[in-house]
Amino acid sequence: MGSVINTAVVGYGYAGRCFHSYLVGLADGLNLYAISTRDPQRQANAKNDHPDVKIYSTIDELLNDDNVQLVVIATPHDSHAELAIKCMNAGRHVVVDKAMCMNTAEADAMISASKKNNVLLSVFQNRRWDSDYLTVKKAIDDGLLGKVFLIQVAILGYGRPGGWRGIKKHVGGQIYDWGAHLVDQCLRLVPSEVDTVFCDTHHIKWDIDIESHLNCIVRFKNGMSYGIELSNICRIKKPRWFVLGDKGTLCKYGLDPQEPAMVRGNIDAAVYNPEERPKVVTEIDGKVTEMTLDYIKGNWKAYYQNIADVLLKGAELAVKPEEVREN
Repeated sequence: MGSVINTAVVGYGYAGRCFHSYLVGLADGLNLYAISTRDPQRQANAKNDHPDVKIYSTIDELLNDDNVQLVVIATPHDSHAELAIKCMNAGRHVVVDKAMCMNTAEADAMISASKKNNVLLSVFQNRRWDSDYLTVKKAIDDGLLGKVFLIQVAILGYGRPGGWRGIKKHVGGQIYDWGAHLVDQCLRLVPSEVDTVFCDTHHIKWDIDIESHLNCIVRFKNGMSYGIELSNICRIKKPRWFVLGDKGTLCKYGLDPQEPAMVRGNIDAAVYNPEERPKVVTEIDGKVTEMTLDYIKGNWKAYYQNIADVLLKGAELAVKPEEVREN
């Protein structure tokens, strides 16, 4: 396959422009070769941002370029399956932004196309490399809280979702948007099969057909409960993480800082707010102890580096489509 993988990004909205084209350019072994977008203004933006990259107006034009080896799909959720399968049937490796697709039937068809054409398929679950997730995971794995029985996570804000993210047929709803990350983290953290799922939604505000507020409770067969709360009508933040164990409690406010740093042009300049480090109260050697945990730094660059290493060095794929299907 050579020493570099020519990579094309399909879609040049916020995700294609600020996430995928940027991170592809940082991965050793990947070459940002082409960008495809139907929007003339976004074509101009892409050319201005990446003067040496080929710009295509349709995915068919892009697939007619035999130099393209890997295609990144950064388009509305309801187009993911069709575009990914089209690319895989054309013999291209594919990365698709989260959410993977709209239902399990589409996921099965995508996985089948990957196997039939002997090409890579992966989903951009970059928040497996969030600082807060990695730090909380280590605290749980190290037994700092004892036997954990409750995890609550929340992404709350106030504002009308814009563009296609406010249209249910395109986005699928909040559980397909930020929820795709939170469910993925949930299933990575809890070593048990899901028993029951309860979801409560409210359509309170905005002239859109997705939820204003969503609360989901996942019960596992080992007895653990995992709460996921999402809102676009909340004016006061709750903790990003709240974890209860039989020895201790963890509370963490704030989001991973890689996204704003990346949008500013340098993900390595991410600033980790010391005031948002996880707070823990737990029992150690029979004594109640309060502590503030050090961050494990996030590393979104690891996702695309893994893709390059899989294709060029035979590494194990970090985000497998079969496990994302289970999300």
